[in-house]
Amino acid sequence: MIDLAFDVSGNAPPADHPFTIWDALSNLAPALADADRAGILPMRLPEHAAEALPKRAKLTLRIPLALAEELTVALSGAQLDLGSSLLQLGMGRTRAITAYPTIHAHQVASDEDELAFMDGVRAQLDEMRIACNLICGLRHTIGDETRSIQGYSLVVHDLKAEASLKLQYAGLGEARQYGCGIFVPYKVISGLNDD
Repeated sequence: MIDLAFDVSGNAPPADHPFTIWDALSNLAPALADADRAGILPMRLPEHAAEALPKRAKLTLRIPLALAEELTVALSGAQLDLGSSLLQLGMGRTRAITAYPTIHAHQVASDEDELAFMDGVRAQLDEMRIACNLICGLRHTIGDETRSIQGYSLVVHDLKAEASLKLQYAGLGEARQYGCGIFVPYKVISGLNDD
């Protein structure tokens, strides 16, 4: 897996942007829709929908390395029509995924309560033979009244390098294409076991 990042300009996308962006990207690059574990990393957006995106805004895809060249060609310079807004993509640039001891997912999809969610996460990590510690964050909903996904933010820490890469490559849970279960580096957590 590798990250493919595009500079992006335009107004902030609509509330259901993970769905509309994925649909628009898949129409331009059908190979993306069939790519196992591919998805959109959550974007940092302005508070109000009418506002322009920040100058350093990025649209980043996590994709299989084998698709990097094809998707760079298909999507560089493309315009995404999201209905209520247009996004202009710049040139795509690949970025290697790096091992970090602490990684974070903005949202891991789940309809369950927190205890059941954490039990499910631990079971998945055990199956992957990943030893780590977990911090469950707030419950989130992405989307709008017509399409939405619920879940929790999640920090995974005390990872060895191989396990960090394995989890970033694989992700956790469902709805990866909409940004759920995709892990990125997170600030170092220390002193959790101090008295």
